[in-house]
Amino acid sequence: MTTIETAPIQTAPSEATPPGALHDVHAPEIIGVGTAVTPTSYTQTEVLDAFRITDPKVRSVFLNSAIERRNLSLPPADDQGNRTAESQGDLLDKHKALAIEMGGEALRACLKSAGADLADLRHLCCVTSTGFLTPGLSALLIRELGIDRHCGRADIVGMGCNAGLNALSVEAGWSAAHPGELAVVLCVEACSAAYAMDGTMRTAVVNSLFGDGAAAVALRSGPGTGGRRDEGPRVRKFASCIIPEAVDAMRYDWDRDQARFSFFLDPQIPYVVGAHAELVVDRLLDGTGLRRSDIRHWLVHSGGKKVVDAVVVNLGLTRHDVRHTVGVLRDQGNVSSGSFLFSYERLLEEEAARPGDHGVLMTMGPGSTIETALIRW
Repeated sequence: MTTIETAPIQTAPSEATPPGALHDVHAPEIIGVGTAVTPTSYTQTEVLDAFRITDPKVRSVFLNSAIERRNLSLPPADDQGNRTAESQGDLLDKHKALAIEMGGEALRACLKSAGADLADLRHLCCVTSTGFLTPGLSALLIRELGIDRHCGRADIVGMGCNAGLNALSVEAGWSAAHPGELAVVLCVEACSAAYAMDGTMRTAVVNSLFGDGAAAVALRSGPGTGGRRDEGPRVRKFASCIIPEAVDAMRYDWDRDQARFSFFLDPQIPYVVGAHAELVVDRLLDGTGLRRSDIRHWLVHSGGKKVVDAVVVNLGLTRHDVRHTVGVLRDQGNVSSGSFLFSYERLLEEEAARPGDHGVLMTMGPGSTIETALIRW
């Protein structure tokens, strides 16, 4: 097992820094968030009926997933009501169209939340794992939305559900190096473009989980007004843990029989992730003077019922701690890299965070990898 830890972002001291806290007055501040989904929402039963799935084992997987609804863009039905399988080319076209549509909507919502507009954007990092684009989504959105051609950009492709925090680390570093400038992470996952139907339990597990969604978060470094009730949290630290022995436990690879890409989830992955959650969180908090009991807000990736349960058990959390995670899973399913931002948006709507509160962001994905970040209001 290899562990990687990113050092706390170096910032100037604050006169009002409480005991045990890092000096974070100039650390990147989260100043806005926005989300978007595709237009059509389906219950699990509606998805099963749309594909005429009658196998009781497969139906059980769908109906016991703790998911009530998901937004999906399914293939149209033919004259007999059958949903025909889409070719890999059609799926790539679908990914591109949905990524531009959802990505633009989430980005605009995020900037509105931040009190900014497209002209203010100075760096954009786009994340996706449900399709491949060259040029990348960042370039396509800059053209589509009329963003300044001098806007810096980066694209993270193929890292999976953990990649939102990998991107946040990249943008936090950029933001710290460019005080006062606006940076945005945009996660866009058109999971409908990764839907494969072959009647196997392998694809049934995947098809029961994922939904379409996009989420964006805006960062800016520099002194805030201090004490503002609506002031966003500062991003203080990141820590990672990769589990090399489980590198094949989550993968998106070529299915020669179907002539398309297909996602695979090892049934043991919830327990592998759960067993390493305590290790990476303790490393995240090391040197901060904080204990797990000091963390008021937990925003965990909505990876699936068993994943969430494993994290709760291994970290000693309560169901209340993961209420946002469970709510997103229930209403949107697993929206991959942007899931934790859907949870963060719900926390903001709840208006439960107070100045001085600490939160932990946690995502998991292929590698197998756990990513974490420490934030403070």
